[in-house]
Amino acid sequence: MTARSAGNTAAIIITGSAGVFASGANINELQALNESGAREFARRGQQVFQGLAEADQLTIAAVNGFCVGGGLDLALACKVRYASRAATFRHPGATLGIITGWGGTQRLPRLIGEAKTLELFTTARTVDSEEACEIGLITRIADPVLDHARKFAQKFATRF
Repeated sequence: MTARSAGNTAAIIITGSAGVFASGANINELQALNESGAREFARRGQQVFQGLAEADQLTIAAVNGFCVGGGLDLALACKVRYASRAATFRHPGATLGIITGWGGTQRLPRLIGEAKTLELFTTARTVDSEEACEIGLITRIADPVLDHARKFAQKFATRF
């Protein structure tokens, strides 16, 4: 299939608002789940993010601020990731006694390597956009990030 096989859509851009790209799951809701509910919750998230990762269209994360937990998994499911200078990345699961269930444990090491992934997941430290670009988590720092993502998507669409 080509990038334009799903109608006329060549690219999908995901972004946030008010300085937040995405913060992931509601921890209070997670704590209320029983074993089967937790499994179903993880399965659904995996299906959504895998669908995004396998989309025929170019998928772009335009990270405009906090990219935390499942929000980081969302960005990782995209084929291209751009971030504003204000963007920060963090997976706080270690501080909460949980680990991502939406594919981040598989996707992040493919991008930045096993050692850096282990450090980020176990320390739950925050990574700014500069470091994220240096380690390969994002493709480029651009402000305004959504404008940059749109321009890239338009260039991409003209190629097909």
